[in-house]
Amino acid sequence: MPHFHVEYSGNLEQIIDISGLCECIRATAAMIDTFPMPGIRVRATRVDHYAIADGNPAHGFVDVSIRLRAGRPDDVKQEATQQIFEALKTYLAPAFASHSIALSLEMRDIDPDLSPKTGTIRDHLAATTQET
Repeated sequence: MPHFHVEYSGNLEQIIDISGLCECIRATAAMIDTFPMPGIRVRATRVDHYAIADGNPAHGFVDVSIRLRAGRPDDVKQEATQQIFEALKTYLAPAFASHSIALSLEMRDIDPDLSPKTGTIRDHLAATTQET
């Protein structure tokens, strides 16, 4: 894993290509060694009810939460966090230039003893690789 969850204010939907933002995160994460590609999950949730700063409805936000299985050294996690954050800033630069937007990101460890997992994505990826 990691799981990336993007929450964004609904007023940004006409300003930012949210699917493109998800793909930016996925593609960036796939290039980072500490994130195994088959485990990458990126999802976005539009938030329609929010209040920001002085209450001006023109303000928006993008908040990215990264959850990953515990065990990676802090310096590896910090470097991965910075790479994802820099990719987000680059992707959002056009929107930042013309709109009031707050961007935040947080990475958290998941306790593997309290987070069972199962799935068949790796099996299907292996089958796809064998077919080509």
